[in-house]
Amino acid sequence: MQIQPSSRVLTLSTVAFTLLFAVWLMFGVLGVPIADEFHLDTVQLSWLGAIAILSGSIWRLPLGILTDRVGGRLLMTLLLLATAVPTFLVSRATSFTQLLVCAFFFGVAGNSFSTGIAWNAAWAPRDRQGFALGVFGAGNVGASVTKLIGPALIALVPAGASVGFIPGGWRFVPVLYAALLLVMAAALWFLAPAPDRHPGSGRPLRVLLAPLAEMRTWRFGLYYVVVFGAYVALSLWLPGYYRRVFGLSLGKAALLTALFIFPASLLRPVGGWLSDRFGARPVTYGVFIAMLLACVPLAAPGGALGFHVGLAQFVVFIEVIGIGMGLGKASVYKYIADYFPTEVGAAGGLVGTLGALGGFLLPLGFGYLAKSSARPESCFWIMGALILASLVWLHTVVSGLRRRDAVRMRVAAPEPIGGGLSAGA
Repeated sequence: MQIQPSSRVLTLSTVAFTLLFAVWLMFGVLGVPIADEFHLDTVQLSWLGAIAILSGSIWRLPLGILTDRVGGRLLMTLLLLATAVPTFLVSRATSFTQLLVCAFFFGVAGNSFSTGIAWNAAWAPRDRQGFALGVFGAGNVGASVTKLIGPALIALVPAGASVGFIPGGWRFVPVLYAALLLVMAAALWFLAPAPDRHPGSGRPLRVLLAPLAEMRTWRFGLYYVVVFGAYVALSLWLPGYYRRVFGLSLGKAALLTALFIFPASLLRPVGGWLSDRFGARPVTYGVFIAMLLACVPLAAPGGALGFHVGLAQFVVFIEVIGIGMGLGKASVYKYIADYFPTEVGAAGGLVGTLGALGGFLLPLGFGYLAKSSARPESCFWIMGALILASLVWLHTVVSGLRRRDAVRMRVAAPEPIGGGLSAGA
């Protein structure tokens, strides 16, 4: 049985994205032993993760547009190859500065999202775009890969127990990832359908960039900061949070972080299906309301709401936020596919850039605010404010649409018989 080309694109791009996402956020877990070895404080550790996120943000728009022009097969392969070298060099770093440089260059892995979104949008049937983009986006689960296998890999080859040129301890993980990136690049190049599709080929750049002039594109970008930028930030922040606040071991902290990542990633296809069936707007509404309700007790100082948020309650509320993020990431991109069906690369690239930049700024904000306020829950003050702002903007737009629809219906209604008065008047 021959696999459809669109299914091959979806499968290969999703596997590649999962691996690249694991590399992009690998400092979420590796940052803990790195901080111990290099004696880094909370702010320095925040910068280490944030630099990789910044690099994975700033190229999303041009790569999304370029994918529409030259195709995703070529660009995704190049991203895999370009990420492999700095990933390997992380294992050879001997200073904080070298780690920052490596983080900036392997952070290019994060830009694979806009490439994969545009590539799948070019191949997926229109009535299943929400689901297809949701399945691809579920590659966000790569953030949990290092959380799950990182501690075990570190223990498998202990520090100082090198095997040939392969170092031990936390340095073994980037070596393994570099090898997997090279294998994936070869698999994608030889198995992806060729010739590729590139709907933006021959179209003027000003046409491809037209969505950037529309306010709704920037509004979708704010939504994506909430459901993706905050997801990236929490993926990096939670392991250290669990250790500092609840005194957990690295293994347990990583496992609980992975439990947050799973629904925040794997429910994305469900969010795509719901958005295909019911529309992006009601799904996004429900997501913001649920996330805001879960964020309130997490943001409150201990005992402020009449009960203490212990570890069990914290995990439950974080899971609710993760579920909302998983559904919301798909509904935001369903908005894009609906409003900009032939400019997904540009619109999706800008929205992805804004969301990823949120993932860059939020960990820094978490770090500086926690240090200045001495309140570990202060990270949820920032999240709550972002969710509330997005919900208010969404409701304002929806209310305006409803008022305009009501006016149009009154104007289009026929004049009642009898001098404008109905019998019931």
